[in-house]
Amino acid sequence: MNSSPTVVTGNGNAPNEELCVDVTSTDAAAATPDESGATSIRTSRPVVAESTATDSWQAVKIRAKNVDFFYGTNQVLFDVSLDIPEKSVTALIGPSGCGKSTFLRTLNRMNDIIEGTRHTGDIVLEGTDVYDPSIDVVLLRKRVGMVFQKSTPFPKSIFDNIAYGPKVAGLKNKAKLAEIVETSLQRAALWDEVKDRLNSSAMALSGGQQQRLCIARTLATDPDVILMDEPASALDPASTARVEDLIFELKKNYTIVIVTHNMQQAARVSQQTAFFFQGVLVETGNTHGLFTNPNEKQTEDYITGRFG
Repeated sequence: MNSSPTVVTGNGNAPNEELCVDVTSTDAAAATPDESGATSIRTSRPVVAESTATDSWQAVKIRAKNVDFFYGTNQVLFDVSLDIPEKSVTALIGPSGCGKSTFLRTLNRMNDIIEGTRHTGDIVLEGTDVYDPSIDVVLLRKRVGMVFQKSTPFPKSIFDNIAYGPKVAGLKNKAKLAEIVETSLQRAALWDEVKDRLNSSAMALSGGQQQRLCIARTLATDPDVILMDEPASALDPASTARVEDLIFELKKNYTIVIVTHNMQQAARVSQQTAFFFQGVLVETGNTHGLFTNPNEKQTEDYITGRFG
């Protein structure tokens, strides 16, 4: 793959024929490596597509503007601007190493834990700059929760996994903790499966149940935004379908941003899709429109399998 691709912009390259994505497939995407070291250094700034996807009536929850990101001297995001609408699902797609997971982690500053990283540009959550020095990062990550690619249950009971966040926040009332645990498990569509064994180890759950447990653990801290980094890539098709159904339900109350390699999944669960390639936001728009009639030739080539 050419390390310095030309990013096509403008309306002159819209495809003449309608593209189709099969949204009935339930195949889960294969797990992919971390992107932090996968993007090569480039010496020139590529042309970047503008974000125009958010409907005028829909409130913007998070606004990223002119975001560059660096691992040491290696620049991995180039002038990314994207509006993330409230109470909807935004999917980030693109080949491995394109920067989508790096961008996702900028939204709650998870990249801060990696030594030598820095960024320029603005990321604003409902009027608040998340990189303002006065921001309490712990409270930010409580408000902008994250579910990782690999399920990460604690070696504790199911109850203690869900109650962990509220306990850390200082909640000690047992009745309130029990209420939060039940509500969170219900929202994660797991309550009926585990309500009789809350004191059993979370490690004994199946892979799909563990991932829903991690979603419930995130919900227990009462976030506004949920970030999901390929949450179903390691699951079987049946478990993937349950996670997708859950995402569809959660968007009624939460703003969700999901990274996925599975374009069928993006088509099924998201309302907005953003296509990244080598650190550049090539195109973003309404999911149906982007998959059926993309504006950019590069987007068309990716979603039709010509590369990536």
